[in-house]
Amino acid sequence: MRWNVVVAGGWLALLTWNSLQADNWPNWRGLGLDGTAQGSGYVDSWGPEEHVRWRIPLPGLGASTPAVWGDRIVLTCGIDGRDAVICLDRSGQERWRQELGAERPGKHKKATGCNPSPITDGEHVWVYFKSGELACLKLADGGVVWKTNLQEQFGEDTLWWDLGTSPVLTSKAVVVAVMQTGPSYLVAFDRGTGQLLWKHDRHLDAPEEAAQSYTTPLVLAGEPARGEPTEMLVVLGADHVTAHDAADGTELWRVGGLNPDGNTFFRSIASPVAAGDLIIAPYARGGTITAIRRGGTGDVTASHVAWVRNDLGADVPTPAAQAGRVVVCTDKGRVVCLEAATGETLWQEELPKNRNAYSASPVLVGGKVLVTREDGRSVFLTPPETGGRATLAGAGEVGEMTVATPVCVDGEIFLRTHDSLWCIGEQAPASRP
Repeated sequence: MRWNVVVAGGWLALLTWNSLQADNWPNWRGLGLDGTAQGSGYVDSWGPEEHVRWRIPLPGLGASTPAVWGDRIVLTCGIDGRDAVICLDRSGQERWRQELGAERPGKHKKATGCNPSPITDGEHVWVYFKSGELACLKLADGGVVWKTNLQEQFGEDTLWWDLGTSPVLTSKAVVVAVMQTGPSYLVAFDRGTGQLLWKHDRHLDAPEEAAQSYTTPLVLAGEPARGEPTEMLVVLGADHVTAHDAADGTELWRVGGLNPDGNTFFRSIASPVAAGDLIIAPYARGGTITAIRRGGTGDVTASHVAWVRNDLGADVPTPAAQAGRVVVCTDKGRVVCLEAATGETLWQEELPKNRNAYSASPVLVGGKVLVTREDGRSVFLTPPETGGRATLAGAGEVGEMTVATPVCVDGEIFLRTHDSLWCIGEQAPASRP
């Protein structure tokens, strides 16, 4: 099995068989940063009175996807005008909460001041907010290890809408991408101390709103034999995909051409995903998907674009990838599985039309595809053995505004709505450490 996700330093344990069996969900796209869930025993139907183990009303609004490690579930929300972090155990009991700086509320009806998702290595958890607050907390008790505010250090947020990017971890750093109209950059802080390690400016001359991005970077293991550093960051936004050395932020290569007509409103929300040696990049407000071969130096637009789809895309949901296949869910509920190497459609399904869109990203779990609509309706699709249409394999309803991605661990599904956290499952929870 080949892994593209960085596993150096504090994440080295993620590669061990025992750790994989532990079935953690340390960040918003899961253990492999690809939307693929481990484990089995997941139910494929639920409702307010069916297969709900528990539901916890939250003390304030938030849209972040929870991080799960062992017995701990961590999410962010606003509490009485403050940025806050809440930790629950797997039975739904609150273990701790930590309030940080003043909250900056969301502008958009779908969004909040707590959109970025937390990330954990099992010892600490890192959180980021629209206010610019970035903090490292102890997972055990919520104690603040360090905190800083990016906007106080480097300038105010100029995004037209609400901050969406989540922090990512390399072997040494927690990294945040700030892509906006005006000064844009990547910045890395020491994971344990908060010391500024490096800051790399990312100016790509995209017009107006196209310069703004809400995407989350990818952290990949490099292949030194072909000239890559040990760790890489891949970033989508401002009409480009760029790759950077995770040690110092230096740009390695870039691919442009994602906005050939200079559309001023091509801000990007859906993040890239790795599929083998390809980077899959949704763009153009759901109008295109571009596949990029890793490698090279400088501007590799002419040499490293493997394929482009101009008839398919996802504006908000980030694709999932597994075993050479990429699953795309459009905002209107068209679910398409592509062969990663060629971009060819392998199967697709059109979900029923509805005034509610899809913002949560698809999750691949138990051989099925799980997608969740903004009104809290989820469906499972079973792929066909050969081409054609998928089969509806189950559905669930919670009836609450949902933009966070479902989290699937140990046979439990955690659904974070704007107002609540739901635990969905069938058998009694196993004992946990």
